[in-house]
Amino acid sequence: MPSRTGTKGSLHEEDLTLGKVLLLTHQKSSRRWYCELIARLQAEGHDVSVKAVAGAGAARHALDRVMAVERRLFGPSLAHLAAPVATTGRDGYDLIIDLAETAGGQDRPVLRLEVFGSGDVTGGICDAAAARQSAEFVARLDGVAVGRARPAVSSGLRVSRILDELLVGAISLIIQVVNRFFDGTLGPVAERPAEQRPRSGILRAYLPFAAAALSSRLGRKRANHWQVAYRLIDGPGVAETGRLDGAAYTVLADDGARFYADPFVFEHDGRHYLFVEEFPYCTGRGVISVSVLDEDGRFGVPEVVLEEPHHLSYPQIVAEGGEIYMIPESGSAHEVVLYRAARFPDLWERQAVLIAGRNLNDMTLLRSEGTYWLFGTERYGKGNPSDTMVVYHARALEGPWTPHRLNPITIDRAGARPGGAFIRRDGRTFLPVQDCSRIYGGGLGLMELVRLDETAVVFGPVVPVGPGLAWARAGTHTLNRQGRLEVVDSCG
Repeated sequence: MPSRTGTKGSLHEEDLTLGKVLLLTHQKSSRRWYCELIARLQAEGHDVSVKAVAGAGAARHALDRVMAVERRLFGPSLAHLAAPVATTGRDGYDLIIDLAETAGGQDRPVLRLEVFGSGDVTGGICDAAAARQSAEFVARLDGVAVGRARPAVSSGLRVSRILDELLVGAISLIIQVVNRFFDGTLGPVAERPAEQRPRSGILRAYLPFAAAALSSRLGRKRANHWQVAYRLIDGPGVAETGRLDGAAYTVLADDGARFYADPFVFEHDGRHYLFVEEFPYCTGRGVISVSVLDEDGRFGVPEVVLEEPHHLSYPQIVAEGGEIYMIPESGSAHEVVLYRAARFPDLWERQAVLIAGRNLNDMTLLRSEGTYWLFGTERYGKGNPSDTMVVYHARALEGPWTPHRLNPITIDRAGARPGGAFIRRDGRTFLPVQDCSRIYGGGLGLMELVRLDETAVVFGPVVPVGPGLAWARAGTHTLNRQGRLEVVDSCG
């Protein structure tokens, strides 16, 4: 198979097998997501040619009417009609990506997408958006299933936002499959019955939902209210039992003017420290705060220890080489920053920018066999921030950090975004992950890390954390423990 190695301009700085791709599109019903797909393929380093196929494709008058309304309110969407993509490129391609639903008869491997068991991607996502639900995309290479994506979608007024999140998930699936095809690591995935396609009709469903959503939004007084809780236990905790049962948790009190979330614990000089995201409603921007466990086993009011002009959250604390570091989330600033404790726990200095120019969320550190790994989710453009896992690795904590050759690792609303530090148990390694199937922070699960090296990242299935009387709240989305101290949070 003709190929070439990665170039300096691609997202992957290590040698990768890249190739020449032919993209087939509709001549008269091109949409903006085609251009987004081309741009991302080219950013990966692939050589992309385009051929516009004669024919208009299925008309989507209802979709286009809704998109016209929302464009005036919210700007363009990836689902909007666009000028036809110009035919470009040359002969000699290695893979065809067929977005035009051609009849076949190609002389090269052909990659197609299905949603709800149909190649009608635009129609399928319209029905999903009308029903305010996600959809599962299946990638097929010459008819064989080789990849799946289950994007997360936001709840809310905008149909265009749901469509954007679905389409970005579809694009990420194509990127994943194309990278693995040229890397020689693409294989079949298990077949399973297609999801049932909703039949709401986008225009019929749009107006009553928009009215109800607008009324709900006008009546909302404040953002979601998260709460952190903690307990001191001996023996098995949530990671071992898989349930929120046993000894009751104590809520970390707040004053109603802010919430606390994303709890991480750290033991230092015999004392337990609780680091949290503190989110004052008046600023709408998270800061990092800390509280110390007192002799009575209770945490007091957290005090701010780190603030930036942008939002901060997910304050993972690590000890390394006699120093204490923090790697908080700062995705809105498009950087992952390593902070060093100049005076623990209340004075932190920027030590290094580990990754720049990427919108990365909840990056979680793992040290394994002499290599440092960061796992998190990446938000691409108008996509959802919680469904696309990426992995980076380095030989030293300060880097340089290299993206994994097979990024994105998975596109899964229930098993991509970390929800706490890695857990090591009986020689096995588990990652808490957030279940965003219904809503962000809707639940928590545990995934076992089965294989990790520079050529593959493999997790086992998500095992949901079950409810229990110890913390009878919906939407637990963080779990951490050090020693006897276990912490969780949820949205209530």
